[in-house]
Amino acid sequence: MPRRVIIIVLDSVGIGEMPDAEKYGDLGSYTLGNVARQREGLNLPHLQKLGLGNINSITGVPAAPAPEGNFGKMAERSLGKDTTTGHWEMAGVILERALPTFPQGFPSDFIERYELEIGRKVIGNEVASGTEIIQRLGEEHVRTGKPIVYTSADSVFQVAAHEEIIPLPELMRICQTARTMLTDELRVGRVIARPFLGETGNFYRTSNRHDFALEPPHKILLEYIKERGLEVCTVGKINDIYAGRGVTDYVPSKGNMESVDKTLAYMDKVETGLIMANLVDFDMIYGHRNDVEGYAKALEDFDARLPEIYGALRSEDMLIITADHGCDPTMPGTDHTREYVPLLVCGPILNKGVNLGVRSTFADLGATVVEYLNTELMANGKSFYSDIRR
Repeated sequence: MPRRVIIIVLDSVGIGEMPDAEKYGDLGSYTLGNVARQREGLNLPHLQKLGLGNINSITGVPAAPAPEGNFGKMAERSLGKDTTTGHWEMAGVILERALPTFPQGFPSDFIERYELEIGRKVIGNEVASGTEIIQRLGEEHVRTGKPIVYTSADSVFQVAAHEEIIPLPELMRICQTARTMLTDELRVGRVIARPFLGETGNFYRTSNRHDFALEPPHKILLEYIKERGLEVCTVGKINDIYAGRGVTDYVPSKGNMESVDKTLAYMDKVETGLIMANLVDFDMIYGHRNDVEGYAKALEDFDARLPEIYGALRSEDMLIITADHGCDPTMPGTDHTREYVPLLVCGPILNKGVNLGVRSTFADLGATVVEYLNTELMANGKSFYSDIRR
C-alpha cells in the first residue's frame, strides 16, 4: 500500500519553556498549561487519548493510562522562536545564527531606498502589534496613501494597507520589492502583506495576508519527498513559509476549521506522499492578542474535529500533530515564546503508547518522515521510526 504522512502544525501551541527561555524573556511560558490553568481546565478528550497529557501536566487533560498515540516533545535547536525558524527546522534546516530582528525599526537609509523603489513614502517603521498599529495609523494611511511598515519581535518586515487605498496586487508588488531588497544583514525571515478594511475606529485585518518567505539555505524535507516522485500537498501558509520549495500542490486557507476541511479534502484524493497543514488562528488571532478564552476554544474546536481526521486515515498513514513555537497568551506582551512543542504520532500500522521523550531538535520529525516514506535521508535529525514501528 502507498504510504502517506499527514502533518498538522498547531501554530504556536507550545508545551512549556525551554531551558534557555530566560534569554528570550520567556521564563514561565507554557502556552498549553497556562491557558488550561487560567481556563480552569481544557476539554480535549481526543488529544488526551493520543497522549497529550502524558507529555506534561495540563489541567483537564490527564495522562492516558493506555495512549492511542505515541507522545513526546521537541526542543528547538535553532536560535529563534518564530514561524520560519520552527518550520525550517522540522524540514531539516538548523539555524546557527538567528534571523535578524529590528527592535528599533529598520535603518533609515534602507527605508529611504525602499520608498524610492516603491514610489511612496511610508509611515510607522516601528515594533508594533498589527491590530494596534492599524487603529493608530490607519486614518493617516487612508488620508495619505502611505503604507504602514512595522515589525515585531520576530524576523519580519510587515506592510499594512487598506485594500481600497492600495489594491491587493499593488500591496503584493511593494512587498515583493521589500523581499528583493532585504539582503545580507537585513535578511529577514518573512515579508508579510497585511491588508485591512474598515473605517476610522473600526479597521480590521482581512484574510488576504500573504507571506514572502526567505528561501531555505539548502534542500528541505519537502524536496526529498517530491524528488522521489511523491506528492507534497500543503494547506494554509506552509507553501509561503517554504517559498514553494518541494510543493506539488497547495491551497490557501482562511482559518483553522477551513484548514481542517482542506486537509480532509487532500486526504480523500492524495494517494501517496506528504500532506502538511498549518492552523494559524491559535497564533494570529488568539496568542498575539492575549485572548486566553479564544485560544482555549480554538483548541477544543480542533479536538472536536480529530475523529474526522482519524476516520480519513488509510492503513499505511502516519499522522503527526505538533507546533512550531509557543505564543503564550497569559504572558506579558504579545510575542512568540521560546517553548518545547508537543509531538503526537499515530497510525494504523504503528505502535501505541511509546514515550518518544524529549527530542533534541525539531528535525527529528523530518528525519522520521523521510525514513517512513523511503526517501533519501536528511543531513539533520534522528529518526524515531524504529521506536514506533510495529
